[in-house]
Amino acid sequence: MLNLIKNEHMKIYNRLRTWILVVLLIVIVVLTGVLSHSDTNNNDDSWKIRAAETIEHNKTELANADIPENFKKQMREQSALQQYMLDHNYPPIDNTLWEGMLTASGLIIVVTLFTVIIAGDMVAGEFTWGTIKLLLIRPASRSKILLSKYLTTLIFAATLLVILFITALIVNGFSYGFERLSLPHLIVNAAGQVQEKNMLFYVLATYGLKLIELVMIVTLAFMISTVFRSASLAIGLSIFIMFAGQVITLLFLRYTWGKYFLFANTDLTQYLEGQPLAEGMTLGFSITMLVCYFLLFNVLSWGIFRRRDVAA
Repeated sequence: MLNLIKNEHMKIYNRLRTWILVVLLIVIVVLTGVLSHSDTNNNDDSWKIRAAETIEHNKTELANADIPENFKKQMREQSALQQYMLDHNYPPIDNTLWEGMLTASGLIIVVTLFTVIIAGDMVAGEFTWGTIKLLLIRPASRSKILLSKYLTTLIFAATLLVILFITALIVNGFSYGFERLSLPHLIVNAAGQVQEKNMLFYVLATYGLKLIELVMIVTLAFMISTVFRSASLAIGLSIFIMFAGQVITLLFLRYTWGKYFLFANTDLTQYLEGQPLAEGMTLGFSITMLVCYFLLFNVLSWGIFRRRDVAA
């Protein structure tokens, strides 16, 4: 198995396309860090004035009977957070390493896109280039061959994620410095009380939960790659589904069954803030749905690949 994985890695990293994607990822992270950097200084007390103004504004708006209750709830939570920051002298995380790392987490969509390009080509590419027969005459079973390709794809995705994280850490460290690392992550619980959480844990949890989304989309792309013989078609369809999935989710969530749709559950960071996309959705529910989809995708991949006729 290790030899098969090593062989698949050679196929990936011997192609110029792979290194272009790696360099492009680093460039995107650096540019995002540089362009999002602001010279605004939060070390003074100007943030306290803005916080007090926000509290007074929300207090006035809450007296307006025309404002929907869900917006009033958001304003109450915002006011509670601002007041807690004032009481404990916690400045906002704007222009800090923490903000830069959280901004960079949004670039995991780029890692997903680049990995989908590789995943879409993993199996379909063998048919496109006519190398599938040479691959299958090896003593290894089809299951081992497919497993080695799938694990290689996941390792590649993890590698890109580590590159993104380290690059973002270096860029934002130089941009913002390592001050105010002790700032907590503040949340408002169901009772309306503000709670302090570890900011490092919150950042790592954000990346970890987005990693789950990355694995699910890559698994879907890998399954599509086993269905089609054309690498370009498999890659194109995978990218289309990846971006169209979020739009379709918004349409499906109008109905009660929309919460069972894959892309309604892939972003688990919605539970970090306690704001699920639909009523009745919980972390346990989304994990259960993702496990079901994960098993479905892999069963289809293995079933199709093991029975596929490569004589043609």
